[in-house]
Amino acid sequence: MGHTDTSLPDSVREEALVAAGEDAVHLTRELIRRDSTNHGGGRGDERAAAEFVAEALGAAGLSPLVLESADRRANMVVRIPGTDPDADALLVHGHLDVVPADPSDWTVPPFSGEIADCPDTGVPALWGRGAVDMKNTIGMVTAVVRYWARLGLRPRRDIVLAFVADEEDSAAYGADYLVRGHADLFEGCTVAIGEGGGHTVHARGTGGAPVRLYPIGSAERGSAWLTLRAHGTAGHGSRPPKDGAVGALAAAVARIDAHEWPLHPTPVVRSAIDAIADALGVERAPGDTDSNEAMDALVARFGTAAPLVAPTVRNSATPTMLSAGYKVNVVPGEASAGIDGRVLPGGEDAFTATMNALTGDRVTWEYAHGSDPVAAPVDSPAFDALRSAVLAHDPEARVVPVCLAGGTDAKVFARLGIDCYGFSPMRLPEGLDYPGLLHAVDERVPLEGLRFGVRVLDGFLRS
Repeated sequence: MGHTDTSLPDSVREEALVAAGEDAVHLTRELIRRDSTNHGGGRGDERAAAEFVAEALGAAGLSPLVLESADRRANMVVRIPGTDPDADALLVHGHLDVVPADPSDWTVPPFSGEIADCPDTGVPALWGRGAVDMKNTIGMVTAVVRYWARLGLRPRRDIVLAFVADEEDSAAYGADYLVRGHADLFEGCTVAIGEGGGHTVHARGTGGAPVRLYPIGSAERGSAWLTLRAHGTAGHGSRPPKDGAVGALAAAVARIDAHEWPLHPTPVVRSAIDAIADALGVERAPGDTDSNEAMDALVARFGTAAPLVAPTVRNSATPTMLSAGYKVNVVPGEASAGIDGRVLPGGEDAFTATMNALTGDRVTWEYAHGSDPVAAPVDSPAFDALRSAVLAHDPEARVVPVCLAGGTDAKVFARLGIDCYGFSPMRLPEGLDYPGLLHAVDERVPLEGLRFGVRVLDGFLRS
């Protein structure tokens, strides 16, 4: 890639940016067509997607690495040299794998990459598994880098692109593999962007005035996937024992399901509440975040913006799996359950104590998988640069920090001391439930959203 040419006419840059937007559509479409389904338990295949994006970046004069953690479990990493060797590097990460899709449920084949109008908004969109999560982002970032190569542009600082496997399961074959065995590839990276924010959330302010919010993921709840087990006396169903495993487990699961977790608003969540309330003109009252009832009432007044905050004001634990027995007239000696726990920064000890109390004496629990919660500063130059990049292309936007209810590979890359933000910029039409398309049937992304994202990412990555 050549040096930055500041003498390029605006018309040349604009023509090339328009082309980059179309390139993002093409790249995302081709990535969708490369089935990279992650079935869990080590069963996945990201190789074709990794090779495709490596070839696309190789055409831009780069030398990407494709690293397999196991057969067909492929990761792509490349460093783009910046013009300032003393500047900190920036990591851009995304995952190549997608969750399964049953074609019989879809309007279009999920790996066809078809372009058709959205039924809810009427705007043209690209359909397919991964259109939202998150081949769209990989397509946009790759298009930006190819645009730089065409015009001889370079970023100020080194940028490391890491497009990885296995985010949809445990990250063992993807980000965790890279951080454990190839940490040198991320040398100098102090800030990262990945999935979990940057898209339009349409809300209504005082008097019903429309407000476009753009959340930026600045924290994530940790994952606490638990296995519960109860043991008891096995026997005949007609002579039930007093210490039945199923009853003990069912009682514990019911207690967990009914538990009302106390408030634990973290600094990022408090910042989110303040920023959203200010953007929407919601009046505040003393003590409106001091109790479950007051907090829930305040957040409910955010309307369509409420989901940005509601899941992250407290820890949670959701029963998701039950397993016991093999025949209806046989009392099993063991029963197990799966619990999806989510833990806020600083809420780890309280989560452990609560699970000990709720499971009781008859049921044991252990981590099937766990990851720490993470948080990045919202008063940082990086956050300011993210805000500025959005405002440059949507001046009426209101950019707000949020804590993500779920998790991303940010949890893994944060182990390297990197401040991780969720930022996949996308201007979306009102009426599209974009977060609701995550892992859903008929996943789709508006074409204009991809074109907008290319411009915002270009501005941020070269800032």
